[in-house]
Amino acid sequence: MIIVTGATGHLGRAIVEKLVERVPANQVGASVRDLEKAADLEALGVRVRQGDFDDPESLRHAFEGAAQVLIVSSNAQAYGGDPLTQHRSAIEAARATGAGRIVYTSHMAASDSSAFPPMLDHNATEAMLRQSGLAWTALRNGFYAASGIALMGDALETGVLEAPVDGKVSWTAHADLAEAAAIILANEGRYNGPTPPLTGSQSLDLADLAGIASELLDRPVRRQTLPDEDLRARMAARGPDRAADMVLGLYVASREGEFAPVDPTLERLLGRRPISMRDLIAEKVNS
Repeated sequence: MIIVTGATGHLGRAIVEKLVERVPANQVGASVRDLEKAADLEALGVRVRQGDFDDPESLRHAFEGAAQVLIVSSNAQAYGGDPLTQHRSAIEAARATGAGRIVYTSHMAASDSSAFPPMLDHNATEAMLRQSGLAWTALRNGFYAASGIALMGDALETGVLEAPVDGKVSWTAHADLAEAAAIILANEGRYNGPTPPLTGSQSLDLADLAGIASELLDRPVRRQTLPDEDLRARMAARGPDRAADMVLGLYVASREGEFAPVDPTLERLLGRRPISMRDLIAEKVNS
């Protein structure tokens, strides 16, 4: 059985939906924190069990019978939690239940020196996987395109995209990454260790996104830069410093080129061109 954690989240749910197109539904399990949110997954015919990264016993129950466990990376850091403790619990539960392989949603820029804190966690989690004694695959996912659209803020309405100086990013659609994960899970052993970067086919900065929006709207969307400390001050007025550190770290890392590389592996896996940022911005404009 293939178990997918975080299966009611944006990425996890999409992976389950793509996976049941490739393997029988009764060979797929969904580990979810809230069973009430998983009715649609049960309707697909997959096994749904409650599993919480903060409750190791629940994970062992959710992972029962697993041949592979897909660990969707935790976002605990965003609310002051410890993603590494959670990832360690999931790895230990997978080993305890006899899983043969762990697949983990890592990132193309995973490293021990990134200015963007989640990259440090991805790097540390890959180290845990290397030490786990299990076969493992780290999906080196490109930066979520949805994050790029979020960074545009209300620019589509105001005509101004204001943000700190940034760098090129190979924005990658959730749907494409979900399909790639399903392909890799359905073909166990296709990759051992980290995959090549799984990225979109273009590397674009916020000025490029503003230009695309201008074309789609047929009116100007102007890219305006904001000093890092001005953004920090604005964010500090609304929430904890760690949120500002996270967001500013993203801009610093992008300026240093951490998210810029484009790789053909995703296109080869999918057998088609990845979804473009232009398509996603057009979807936003027309919504």
